Amino acid sequence: MDTNAFANIVAGFQSSPAIAALGMEEITLDPSGVVTGELPLLAAHERQAGTGQFHGGPIASFIDTIGDLAVAAAVGGGVPTINLRIDYLKPATGPRLTAKASVRRLGRTVAVCDIDVFDAKGSLVAIGRGTYGSQTG
Repeated sequence: MDTNAFANIVAGFQSSPAIAALGMEEITLDPSGVVTGELPLLAAHERQAGTGQFHGGPIASFIDTIGDLAVAAAVGGGVPTINLRIDYLKPATGPRLTAKASVRRLGRTVAVCDIDVFDAKGSLVAIGRGTYGSQTG
């Protein structure tokens, strides 16, 4: 997928108020199809005010969205989430998280995507696996 087509998909996703509220940044697609994005620690993302730790809810939304973007890049548009599993491995601290999503299987009707989330020090803090529809529209 070319850069402009992917930028249009990202813009479409970010037109969603829920996705826009996450404040994701630096969303990229590499030539192998891996989607990478960053999530800054906003006050609304904190587990408890002043802790510098992300709450699991924004991490789950981040994982779901980056996984969906990876499938969207493969099929040409946004697709519905069917199932999402997340393993939180350790407390996720700010100032930002980075997620990398890879489509593991792209079938006729269903796609499976693995998403790894890292803290600013490069430590793996969460692992997600999303199942998405693989047909747009």
